[in-house]
Amino acid sequence: MGLAPDVLLATGSAGLSDLLETTRTVPIVFVNVGDPVGGGFVESLARPGGNATGFSFTEYSVSVKWLELLKEIAPGLARVAVLRDARQASGSGQFGAIQAVAPSFGVELTPIDVRDASEIERAVTAFVRNAKAGLIITTGQMTLVHRDLIINLAARHALPAVYWNRFYPAAGGLISYGPDPVDPYRRAAGYINRILRGEKPAELPVQAPTKYELVINLKTARALGVTVPPALLARADEVIE
Repeated sequence: MGLAPDVLLATGSAGLSDLLETTRTVPIVFVNVGDPVGGGFVESLARPGGNATGFSFTEYSVSVKWLELLKEIAPGLARVAVLRDARQASGSGQFGAIQAVAPSFGVELTPIDVRDASEIERAVTAFVRNAKAGLIITTGQMTLVHRDLIINLAARHALPAVYWNRFYPAAGGLISYGPDPVDPYRRAAGYINRILRGEKPAELPVQAPTKYELVINLKTARALGVTVPPALLARADEVIE
């Protein structure tokens, strides 16, 4: 902290954790943090209570949307594997939200913890021994690090999959639904301005995403033999041909 900054901007849970270990006095505005309360970064969303506030990356209720989309694009699915980073609070929270509604969709869930490449490949390969299967890939650093492997496994085993970020369909995944990745930075500028004018991070509520985007890769759909309903295509923010 030799530069004596007035405000710090943190991206992601790891970046925020590092800054909080460095200072508990310099104001921090964060973006793209999955579960600020569960991660121990703030006391509550309404009143953060410390020197950090900002913008969370997802609400657990959005996880239900992933299952809805998967059943919409592949109505016959009976089994769904949920790939999650169990070391992050958001991994368990997202799985719990999906688990709560799974019976109403007539699907059986299997959690797959994402740690390293060999573990992911073994778990997915074991999961697909039975037909009528699909994947949901939740938010997390490790699901992003291993995105190419996950996309390739879905293609190899002809698994329809829903992802949390547009990076995946852009790289060959089937469909994604998640927050606009740029919008939190625009909103963070407003919080930084308020802090520079004298407001305290402890009193600025942590805010959830307000803009979401649906991206569909039609080339991948054709390769998987999946027919994307016209109504779903009409709702897409981007269709990759």
